[in-house]
Amino acid sequence: MSHNYKHINTDILIIGGGTAGCLAAVEAKELNPELQVTILEKANIERSGCLAAGMNAINAYLNPGETPESFTKYVRYDACGLLREDLVLSQSKEFEYVVKKVESWGLPILKDEQGNYQPRGRWNIKINGEKLKPIIAKKAIESGVEVINRAYATNYIVDGGAVKGVYAASTKDDTFYVIRAKKTIVATGGAAGIYKPNNTGDARHKIWYSPFNAGAGYAMGIRAGAEMTSFEHRFIALRTKDIISPTGTLALGFGAPQVNANKEKFMQTKLAHVGGEGAPTPYRVFGPTREMKEGRGPCYMDTTHLTKEQAYELKKSFLDMYPDIVLYWAANGIEPDQEPIEIQGTEPYIMGGHNQAGYWVTEDRKTTLEGLFAAGDVAGGAPFKFVSGCFAEGVIAARKAVKELSTADQAANTNNENTEHITNSNEADAEYRRVYQPLARNQAHNEGITYEEMEDRLQKIMDEYAGGVSSYYEMSEPRLKIAEKRLKQLREQIPYLIAEDHFQLMNVHEIIDRIDVAEVLVQHLLYRKETRWPAYQSRTDFPERNDIAWLKFVNSYKDKSGNINMVERPYEQIVPGDRYLPR
Repeated sequence: MSHNYKHINTDILIIGGGTAGCLAAVEAKELNPELQVTILEKANIERSGCLAAGMNAINAYLNPGETPESFTKYVRYDACGLLREDLVLSQSKEFEYVVKKVESWGLPILKDEQGNYQPRGRWNIKINGEKLKPIIAKKAIESGVEVINRAYATNYIVDGGAVKGVYAASTKDDTFYVIRAKKTIVATGGAAGIYKPNNTGDARHKIWYSPFNAGAGYAMGIRAGAEMTSFEHRFIALRTKDIISPTGTLALGFGAPQVNANKEKFMQTKLAHVGGEGAPTPYRVFGPTREMKEGRGPCYMDTTHLTKEQAYELKKSFLDMYPDIVLYWAANGIEPDQEPIEIQGTEPYIMGGHNQAGYWVTEDRKTTLEGLFAAGDVAGGAPFKFVSGCFAEGVIAARKAVKELSTADQAANTNNENTEHITNSNEADAEYRRVYQPLARNQAHNEGITYEEMEDRLQKIMDEYAGGVSSYYEMSEPRLKIAEKRLKQLREQIPYLIAEDHFQLMNVHEIIDRIDVAEVLVQHLLYRKETRWPAYQSRTDFPERNDIAWLKFVNSYKDKSGNINMVERPYEQIVPGDRYLPR
């Protein structure tokens, strides 16, 4: 197979053109228009990432009377007492700046007669956000950013322990990118597809998190030796059954409580001691999961108190971000004011937006690898980011990257000296061979394993032995040790993966990335010997929270020999107050 290299030199490379990536790109160009800024995106930035389908609310905003400190108190409560308070404070201080910025680009934010944003609950504001992603993508393009669509990152270019860019492959043809950058911002989102989903067959990608977020940013960092944090703090979304649409709209926007099959408001009767309907998010999944495990399911969001007019408004609200549920109701003759809406927990996801799995970063969002920043769901330590937090982290990372570049005369050198060095480098050739091996194997008519077969096996292992849906999210050391063993066996099969075309080749590398993430995840789940986040991280052999031994962060890094090393980092309380109270 002949090598078809394409060399690009840039000042700032942004891997991932989603929420955080686009905001980072615009901020960098506004701070220094002469810088060369490049976005690498495996889809098309107009409708890529978690916001592709739109939103009906900005889920993190400081409404009147709230402060960065009050926000951090609440997020600390929701995270069961453990989080990076410095990171949460820094992102919340940017909420107003980033929201007003995106509003100025054309995002419709609902306002009252006095011109104030309409709140939804304590931390949300209402928007008409079906076109949220096209709005921020358009602004990124208008700012003069170079966009490479339909190409996926495969590994960082690392020189002397510093990230100097990335290798990438086209999803359409045999173009292999060697992108050299002075600063790199990874904004690839979290990881879905590691656990067996609720729906199977043709509906297997009908899940809560973007199925195209395959953990590439995590995996590249793991392979490069970056320090990761809190992978054991998984996220499980409470969603409507089958369609997997948001329940926050039902609870916050329309006051629907959870009930079991006996119409008991179990959150209020059995979990009042942790906040009832307003309990930390893990308990809102744990509650209905326990009800179903003990035979009192199905569980529902009770919407039967709604008037006809309110039910109509509920449907309108879903049309801005999740129209499928409205179509499902129509097809099945369901009227939310006449019957409750059945709910279920999803499979677990690994991400740093709702929870805090991701790169260990500084307040400037610098990772432990020189030259590499992380923003959005791929960055760890700061949960409750949602939309505006990802905006904020993109902006924070861009500011620091631009500051470190300092002056426009450091713009990318376009002579061929650097290009020739990379073209002839052993590292680039080795990465090329690694990336295209599954395609070459298929072209040689060798038998092999398809990415679907590998994905099914990975998801079965994780579901049954690492706390998936089938085990009510529960796990123990004996089960996790089996997962560890099975994943090691699965890794031995990677050389036999095959791909028929360039799109399948991307799918192959997505499953390789997921295996890298799954191995680290299992080590984190084994290491934390307590249950801090019920359902998210339920250890049946250590069923209680243990602040004396485990009020700290569980981190990890992979060394050059491939071993995963576990590291403990201390928790620092910055905002005073009881860590288990929301105010």
